[in-house]
Amino acid sequence: MITAAIILAEAAVLHENLIAVQSQSYGPEARGGATRSDVIIADTPINFPKVVQPNVLVCLTQQAYASYCSLLRPGGLLLTDRRYVKLETKVDARQVELAMYETVLEKIGKPIVFNICMLGAVIGLTRLVRPESILKVLERQIAPGFQEMNRQALELGLQLTASREGGAYENT
Repeated sequence: MITAAIILAEAAVLHENLIAVQSQSYGPEARGGATRSDVIIADTPINFPKVVQPNVLVCLTQQAYASYCSLLRPGGLLLTDRRYVKLETKVDARQVELAMYETVLEKIGKPIVFNICMLGAVIGLTRLVRPESILKVLERQIAPGFQEMNRQALELGLQLTASREGGAYENT
């Protein structure tokens, strides 16, 4: 999640001429424990760099869902992965459940790019940045041998959301 948040914020700032703030916090267990990553993207100055009531919330664990779904702004977007999160609470938001993890395993075979698939789904649902902007950041941050796998994962996320949004972005 944290890597995906950093990539999203960098894409917004470096390639979309937007302003972004990204922060993260870790639970008591540095590895494998609860983590949270926030991104604020705006076209005007950001006066308060902390997310209080997100417009978009992505929960990839049941623990994150239980902890954070009540914070979501009414009318916002809640994105979850079917494998890891069972929706229990009715929230005043658009709830989108996708089989991101299963799709990554089936099509790519390596769960390491699950986060990039999720990022593709987020931008497919929100249009916060263009896929090309994400790819430019990935080219800078990811070793050349992993570029194609990450591009495929981003495309999978976009494809998973295409039918929900009346059409996908052009192939990147």
